[in-house]
Amino acid sequence: MQILVVGDSYCPVDVFRDAFARLDGHRFDYLQLDMQRTEVSGSESERRIREYAGSPAQIVERLDGHDAVVVHGGAVTDAVLAAAPLRLVCCARGGPVNVDVEAATGRGIPVVTTPGKNAESVADLTIAFLVMLARGISRAAGFLAGGGRVGESTFEGAEWFGHDLGGHVLGIVGYGHVGRRVALRAIAMGMAVASFDPWIDSDAMRLDGVLPLAFSELLERARFVSLHARQTDDNADLFGAAEFSRMPRGAFFVNTARETLVDEDALFASLHSGHLAGAALDVLRPRPPGVPNPLLGLANVVATPHIGGATFETLARGAAMLADEIERFDSGADLVNVINREVLA
Repeated sequence: MQILVVGDSYCPVDVFRDAFARLDGHRFDYLQLDMQRTEVSGSESERRIREYAGSPAQIVERLDGHDAVVVHGGAVTDAVLAAAPLRLVCCARGGPVNVDVEAATGRGIPVVTTPGKNAESVADLTIAFLVMLARGISRAAGFLAGGGRVGESTFEGAEWFGHDLGGHVLGIVGYGHVGRRVALRAIAMGMAVASFDPWIDSDAMRLDGVLPLAFSELLERARFVSLHARQTDDNADLFGAAEFSRMPRGAFFVNTARETLVDEDALFASLHSGHLAGAALDVLRPRPPGVPNPLLGLANVVATPHIGGATFETLARGAAMLADEIERFDSGADLVNVINREVLA
């Protein structure tokens, strides 16, 4: 097979090169996208994609008789699909939002993805957030960064009392790749874990030692709530004023999923009033230039710039998963992570 591999600033071509070194009998051409090139044609296909890097034109220019194209953030539009006799599209993301899946399906081209590639990394960050919130680490570290003195008294820690995680209830909303890994880590740390996910069999949760609960009951019982639901068309502002008010006073909230799932004004109000003791957020809604997010001004908020999946191991796992799919496709074996499985019929 002749395969064009497209890297971007987040996932460079060298990541794919390392993972594909074991694949024999294929010709790989590598393209590192120029992130400054953002020209678009305004086509209907381009309007169906989002969160992409560079421009579709860069990929079109390099396609020449290729059988497959591999991307992370590169835009795969109808123009890209028409530029070569493609038989396979590989996207190193859980959700191929930068690929016009509708156009690929219309051409009978399977699109394979890498669901769960960042699950370990996001689960680790979630646990780190839980510890930071429970122990007030940001406040304590900020005290020293602001000139506070240390080492003068055995009793100076009296100002920074927090909580153990063990013995408290963690409520997990969304029991998919990430949610399950968070649950297993939390159980190992002595937490009681409950979860709400209408798409996951309750018996599967129980086998993991997790108590399945209705959404409202989970909110009322959990001291810590961690959000891991996938974004859909009908779950915007899944957490709003009503949901935060159901949580016990002094509870903590973590979001490492999607910013659209949280009403940030309602979260700010709950944190500012003291009803919630703290929140940790890896995702925030975009604001106009020069307009700060008020959540970032609260002392009881820990925020990071969407680093959940930003580990070298995550990139390597995604590329390795695509290497496996290329091997399956070449040998005629069943593909595993196909987003448009109907084309295989």
